[in-house]
Amino acid sequence: MTLVQMQPRSADANPVHRTVDDAMEAAGPQVCDDMTVEVALAVMAGARAGHLLVCDEDGLCTGLVTQAQLTAIRDSAAYTDQVRLRDVLGDREPFTSPMTTMAEAEHAMRYRRLDALPVVDDQGSALGVLALAR
Repeated sequence: MTLVQMQPRSADANPVHRTVDDAMEAAGPQVCDDMTVEVALAVMAGARAGHLLVCDEDGLCTGLVTQAQLTAIRDSAAYTDQVRLRDVLGDREPFTSPMTTMAEAEHAMRYRRLDALPVVDDQGSALGVLALAR
């Protein structure tokens, strides 16, 4: 019998087995869904962030908004200074788990034409953001 020494493989050696947890960015700024669009844009500018994670009153992630989305809303004819983030998000946005494979997450993001996707735990709390590389 011959012993074979196995070498551990890095996560990059087999991208099929890489998970979202390996590639996600820190959660970044999180705001409450009752914040107005105008205030959210100011927070985003102050944080020098391209997106904000939006949470409900229980601290659960309800979605993600980008500067481009909020600017388009603010510049629309129907905009008023009373529009809140919960009005913009509507139903809960798509999310992913940190255990999802990168291949699955990238496919879902491209199919839905998303640049960024919130990563949440089993309870719905934000852990980070997965962003497509340009």
